[in-house]
Amino acid sequence: MLSWILCQQIFALLQDCAVSEQPVLATRNPKKRVDPYGFERPEDFDYASYEAFFSRYLAVLTRRAIKWSKLLKGTNGIQKSLKVKRYIRKGIPNEHRALVWMIVSGAQANMEQNPGYYHRLLEGEKNDKLVEAIKTDMNRTFPDNVKFRKTADPCLQHTLYNVLVAYGHHNKAVGYCQGMNFIAGYLILITKKEEESFWLLDALIGRILPDYYSPAMMGLKTDQEVLGELVKMKVPAVADLMERHGVMWTLVVSRWFICLFIDILPIETVLRIWDCLFYEGSKIIFRVALTLIKQHQAFILEATNFPDICDKFKELTKGTFVTECHSFMQKIFTEPGSLSMATINKLRETCHEKLLSQG
Repeated sequence: MLSWILCQQIFALLQDCAVSEQPVLATRNPKKRVDPYGFERPEDFDYASYEAFFSRYLAVLTRRAIKWSKLLKGTNGIQKSLKVKRYIRKGIPNEHRALVWMIVSGAQANMEQNPGYYHRLLEGEKNDKLVEAIKTDMNRTFPDNVKFRKTADPCLQHTLYNVLVAYGHHNKAVGYCQGMNFIAGYLILITKKEEESFWLLDALIGRILPDYYSPAMMGLKTDQEVLGELVKMKVPAVADLMERHGVMWTLVVSRWFICLFIDILPIETVLRIWDCLFYEGSKIIFRVALTLIKQHQAFILEATNFPDICDKFKELTKGTFVTECHSFMQKIFTEPGSLSMATINKLRETCHEKLLSQG
């Protein structure tokens, strides 16, 4: 749980010192039980490590906030460019994150082109099976987050329910699939707005990750196979180990893909990944996965049997390497080496055909 929680306070704290150089650490209670995103810290939370990380990362956050404020000053528009790409890779301050995600993903344009559409979905006739499936997952969504509890005021369960019901009726081919509740929940925590969360969910499921959440989940299955092929190319010793012990990639990485690293990596690291995902597309997932595997190659190769391999993959998503989100994000663009969409798409075609032939 430590690696899940450790970064969660950072950007919310920055909002209080947006472009100020004033120190804030001394004025805060470092042992606050609930972080600004609403997640409860466990009893064994390592406050010393958190403070050490925060003190280093605050300088980075402050620099980024100043640069982003200048970039966005006087405009809500962002044109794709090498400069914007570089800025996004270095992290979007939380105060600007919702706006930037909306613009670069195309969600803002879709929302503006369809005024009132979201509310009409909520007011229209409902599919009872869809509604029941969503209701079943409400209490399972972030049980360690106080904002999603029924006792919260306001309770984000109601907002989450609305977003998922609207999306299920908007995209009938997908409807609702477990995993979507966590993604929508994250979007709500960042945007704090229902309609924006709906359109960002549509950008992810409808365009960035096509076929991940359809009933057959063919896109998800294909991309897991693609990762296996990329590991063969870039970390062949690990691929050989997996093959020798008959470990299918879906057993160790399916949650990475379907939950987009939610509940796998610390929240601030996940949000930094999503910054790039909304701008650069699905190849970011492969960069993250390959970096985790390549960085821990020696550790993985210590495994001597099937269960051992599965345990190793659980461990490699913990610890300081993933907690230090800024250095981690720098690594994902260097560690895997060259990784073009042309290569990924070619592998997708091959893997998709292979899956279809297997029936």
